[in-house]
Amino acid sequence: MNLHEEFVERLARRRSRQLGGLSSAAYAELMLTVREQPDSFIDDPDDRAFLLAAQAIDRVMKSREDDEFRDDEAFMQERTQRMARLARDCAQALEDAPKSIDVRLLAILAADLEPDDQLDALLHLERTLDGEQGPIATPESGDAWHDVFTRGRLRLLATIARTCLDSARYRMADTYGQQLLSLSPSDPLGARHTCALSLARLEDEEGFEALDARFGRRGDSWQQLGRVLLFYKLGRMPAARRALAGFASLCEGGAYALLRPVMVDTYLLDRPAAEAYSFAEVTLAVHEADPIICDVPDFCTWAEAQGNFGEQARSYAERNGYGW
Repeated sequence: MNLHEEFVERLARRRSRQLGGLSSAAYAELMLTVREQPDSFIDDPDDRAFLLAAQAIDRVMKSREDDEFRDDEAFMQERTQRMARLARDCAQALEDAPKSIDVRLLAILAADLEPDDQLDALLHLERTLDGEQGPIATPESGDAWHDVFTRGRLRLLATIARTCLDSARYRMADTYGQQLLSLSPSDPLGARHTCALSLARLEDEEGFEALDARFGRRGDSWQQLGRVLLFYKLGRMPAARRALAGFASLCEGGAYALLRPVMVDTYLLDRPAAEAYSFAEVTLAVHEADPIICDVPDFCTWAEAQGNFGEQARSYAERNGYGW
């Protein structure tokens, strides 16, 4: 997610609407001009609020760079302060643009609520937006993501789906994820990841396989982990063991990530970008699957006992200087 590039696109799209009927070449030239001098094109409070949100997120991400060097007490103190700063930044941005969708969403995340309370706040925002703007309309292109001004509402749906998963509302998580996929089939927000984990927990093999086929079975850490959980939940142990071996083989450090999960901080506004099957990606997948794993208390014990899975985890930790 590149909010600064999206900011440029917002400005260019808004100016293009004002000018009307620009050719592709003229729009490309407009984009170049906006990218060079964006401040000259800000004439809408929502766009300025969007920029303030992007800058606030930049500050949070910058402050996270030293987290690994802080002890637990110092980390929690710094995290509390940074989320408070983010909340103040959101409040300031909303003074001039009270209906900015992205800032309202970011403000809910900055409040650092428990999953149930966060879901209530997100659903309230969804109802408010439906009242203000009506349902999200899919554009003629067939993908709502192509309308830059619709992306805030798509992010809200993605956040609702992930929060449903985090609060163990698996059917609801899948419902919101599937809604997002119908609006934006290209799935830049990764709704398929939330759906994969939810369907695995629901033991819905047919739905899980249909989702995998829909995206060409190209796979990722969520799909691999979801497949292990699905077969384990179904009691199909030979298939679960094969899926676990595949997970460990395909996902860099997958065994370590599962057996020694690390803390992942709040997503602002979307999950961080990560290469497929990378350690960064599998860390995110395990983090999002935590409510499911906690609900299946014997799962990690079983996994560690399979073949050399435990040794793979220990070996990865030793090679990379991680604690064991």
